[in-house]
Amino acid sequence: MAKTVLVTGGAGFIGSHVADRFSAEGWRVTVLDDLSSGREENLTPDARFVRGDITTPEAAELVRDGKFDVMCHLAAQIDVRRSVLDPVYDATRNILGTLNLMQAVQASGHNTRVVFSSTGGALYGDFDAPPSAETFGKDPEAPYGIAKLSVEYYLAYYGRVHKLDTVALRYGNVYGPRQDPHGEAGVVAIFCNRILDARALTVFGDGTQTRDYVYAGDVAAANFAAATSSSLPAPGRLDARAFNIGTGIETSVNTLATTLSAVSHATVPIDYAPARAGELARSALETSKAKSVLGWTPTVSLADGLTNTFRYFADFRSGAAKR
Repeated sequence: MAKTVLVTGGAGFIGSHVADRFSAEGWRVTVLDDLSSGREENLTPDARFVRGDITTPEAAELVRDGKFDVMCHLAAQIDVRRSVLDPVYDATRNILGTLNLMQAVQASGHNTRVVFSSTGGALYGDFDAPPSAETFGKDPEAPYGIAKLSVEYYLAYYGRVHKLDTVALRYGNVYGPRQDPHGEAGVVAIFCNRILDARALTVFGDGTQTRDYVYAGDVAAANFAAATSSSLPAPGRLDARAFNIGTGIETSVNTLATTLSAVSHATVPIDYAPARAGELARSALETSKAKSVLGWTPTVSLADGLTNTFRYFADFRSGAAKR
């Protein structure tokens, strides 16, 4: 019998790529999504879709009774700026919603492996020079990162005390087809749309700030690797079952803009605006642990990933975009 996976947030940008990967591997996929930011057209045709909110008893019932082999938990409030404006809402979604699902996993009595989508850049802060290893200090600047870190502490607790099977994946700035402009790497989607509109690209600050841009397909592969690995360490301290998922490469916003202009064969000006307060200066993730334990490495270069992403947005505009 095929293995089963629940992908929360599976109609969203990253979640839909994760659902696609499991479906391609022959798993039976169930997607739970409230469509607050996800879209039904993102759903893999093979998935069973359940519209629902992760904070509700109905979502807990789905997890408890479904007895899934794996739950990839991506449903979340993803806007860092909204977390600053309304930290209570952010915590309700990202902490309490997750606890609702984790209590249901515990109540199910089934050995469900939980793969949690955490964050890399927003977790480590700006105190240590990148690339950041999993053991670096955790100093999130915004409630979004604080909530992700809180969930990781809860996962460690569930692993130690209740023997639940949990993994945390700390993403770099994920980009790719179906990207929403409001996520951490939303700049790629914004730049693509601006190029298509023949409008200037707005860069905040001097453009030398760096991020670790990782392609959505590589992130989906990391989820599958974490879900199926037989070599995970025993649950222990916070970082024991946490893995950075990135490229280890610092890419400046200036480089991102020029590379995207090159692959799109477009010439648009760059407008520089005042720097935004609280923005990280540098970010990249050290990923040797994911390679050695999960057997995962990124395979898509920035140029190829940006080419694929721009082509998606161009096709979307023309009505030719496919899933």
